[in-house]
Amino acid sequence: MNKCVFLDRDGVLNVERGEYTYKTSDFVVEIGVAESLNKLKAAGFLLIVITNQAGIAKGLYEKEDVLKCHQKLQSETGNQIDALYYSPYHPLQTESLTRKPDSLMFEKAIAKFNIDPAQSWMIGDKERDIVPANKLGIQGILISDLNDESLATAICSTLPEAAEIILNSDQS
Repeated sequence: MNKCVFLDRDGVLNVERGEYTYKTSDFVVEIGVAESLNKLKAAGFLLIVITNQAGIAKGLYEKEDVLKCHQKLQSETGNQIDALYYSPYHPLQTESLTRKPDSLMFEKAIAKFNIDPAQSWMIGDKERDIVPANKLGIQGILISDLNDESLATAICSTLPEAAEIILNSDQS
């Protein structure tokens, strides 16, 4: 079975702007992301993005805008991401089990890529990223400057810090 690092997008891989990020001109990859992904990949982890994109359901942007941002992310990180899953739904428009904190996007990736949850991690910047991982037996790391209570195994400030935690705990 494969081990995986699941990654939220906004606030983990790219700069959190406090509003929907759907224009490539606003999509800025965080410092150290490409290097961190490279280290995780070299350690044998699959890299899979799991992101809510409710702006599609709200009519603020289109699926094509999300795909363009994902192309930019892949381009700027050396095409290291194995898959990008996104949920275009919002509870006010339409319910979906794909939307975090539900776990369907994770479950689809686990089945498709033969992933062992016990050897895998989720890095997110909101508790709703950690909840589905925890439900499935995946360890979570919360990117936050706050010391709030969390289901996460660890809390840190950046993806490079989170990657070091994962690499230092990887026993394979």
